Amino acid sequence: MTYTAEQLVAAQKANVETLFDVTTKAFEGVEKLVALNLQVAKTSLAEAAETAQAALAVKDAQEFFALQASLLQPSAEKAAAYSRHVYEIVAGTNAEVGRVAEVTIADSQKKVLSLVDNAVKNAPAGTENAVALVKSAVAAANNAYESVTKAAKQAGEVAEANFQAMTATAVKATQTATKAKRAA
Repeated sequence: MTYTAEQLVAAQKANVETLFDVTTKAFEGVEKLVALNLQVAKTSLAEAAETAQAALAVKDAQEFFALQASLLQPSAEKAAAYSRHVYEIVAGTNAEVGRVAEVTIADSQKKVLSLVDNAVKNAPAGTENAVALVKSAVAAANNAYESVTKAAKQAGEVAEANFQAMTATAVKATQTATKAKRAA
């Protein structure tokens, strides 16, 4: 099967649209990260000013240590929340790019199968073995792709579960340390 100029132009147009779609998704993720970092910087600056004011108002060492202990737990919780937000942004962007890639690959697979089917219809007599081999190779490639995709999704789910568990453990450890420090 030969492609016409219109088919080639349509294929290139689809590829360019896919590229711009993926690029747009990536920039949206970067915008979200920049907005989050600006918000964190602004909040941190305001909290640093409040902390400096509180530190200047301290009258003795005991009050200073109480101030320090009161700042420890919220800082750990804020760091955990920040990490969660970053992870959510990255995971969301990755999912969007993955979705676009899956659609593009699925479309490419359909086109390859259509091309193989057309080639089979026009194949000369006696090439049945070669045709069967090509079909088998295409099916094997599709199966391999599906296996890799499933494994990648499972790995992402495991990584997310581990991240959530690690964050929860860090926050609990900080809370325990803060309580122990206050009791002492």
